[in-house]
Amino acid sequence: MITAAQMRAARALLGIDQRQLAHLAGVSLPTIQRMEASSGQVRGTVDTLAKVVAALDAAGIELIGERASSHGGGRGVRLKAEAGAGA
Repeated sequence: MITAAQMRAARALLGIDQRQLAHLAGVSLPTIQRMEASSGQVRGTVDTLAKVVAALDAAGIELIGERASSHGGGRGVRLKAEAGAGA
């Protein structure tokens, strides 16, 4: 669903720290710290993962899955195009 590297990259794109992401997602700071300390895919309950992904989505982050359409072909994150912006 999401990797620890994607979470860190998403926070960097948004310019927020772990505490701010925890607040946006409605989860505890230790939960975000534990998730980002994972190697590979983040582990957690489905509910917690969904909250974090939804918070990143609402903040304007698009998660790129493995083998999804992108130049590199791997996982990643990018900012969503602004509504109404020509792309």
